[in-house]
Amino acid sequence: MLAPFCEGEAAEEPVVRLGQQAAGWWERQGVSVTRRGTVVVTLNRDRRELDRFARRTEGHTRLDAAALAALEPDLAGRFDQALHVTDEAHLDPRAALRHLRARLEGDGVSFVAEPGRGDGLTFDCRGLAARDAFPDLRGVKGEMAVLRAPDINLSRPVRLLHPRFPLYVVPRADGHFMLGATQIESDDRRRRVRSVLELLSAAYALHPVFGEAELVEIGADARPAFPDNLPRLIRRGETIHVNGLFRHGFLLAPALARMAVDMACDRGKPEFYHADHG
Repeated sequence: MLAPFCEGEAAEEPVVRLGQQAAGWWERQGVSVTRRGTVVVTLNRDRRELDRFARRTEGHTRLDAAALAALEPDLAGRFDQALHVTDEAHLDPRAALRHLRARLEGDGVSFVAEPGRGDGLTFDCRGLAARDAFPDLRGVKGEMAVLRAPDINLSRPVRLLHPRFPLYVVPRADGHFMLGATQIESDDRRRRVRSVLELLSAAYALHPVFGEAELVEIGADARPAFPDNLPRLIRRGETIHVNGLFRHGFLLAPALARMAVDMACDRGKPEFYHADHG
């Protein structure tokens, strides 16, 4: 999801500000981006969650039941209030990365799996594997599921607010939906039964049709994060380290890419410049 305003509920100001550049940048690279905003809902018993979210974010309009039904007909009759965050978007991350890699390799860029093997200027984007260089990197585990539910149609991401089990559902092609994502302070990449149950239960609460869905995939990984949850750019000789994007990888990657180029071309210190104390 390219959802800077929704992320603003808990994220720092640069995430919201710089994240607004993301959708346009991905489009300019030839990646397919869907711009239909985000819908935010909550169960009636958790109405205060919606009010709290509205106070902490911007860029949204409040919908009543009729307006929500017009926007997402398959949610008709299920929620009496919602928020529509209009200027947000989503993309297929795997397709986007395949596209970018093919373009870069066509331009002569080489991808290497080991540090120190690059010739000339090297960008180190190894995530948690770079803890050999940055011991204060930590892992924040995220788990997700992919369902195939051809009997329900959603045209934009939907966030279901919940005090314990928040959920987002992102539509993909051919009736597929990505459910995400847990956030656990751990770099353990094992898939847990409890997390899957929480995700699937929240999806069922969003719409019972998800109870009949095919479970296509369960995934788990660890996001690299520094103590302040903001990224860093650090230069050591001919290596520029780009790391610590936390849960905002696709949202902040365009801004970090521009800053990394500025650093490579000695155009001053970028916003996320971090002095090298290593």
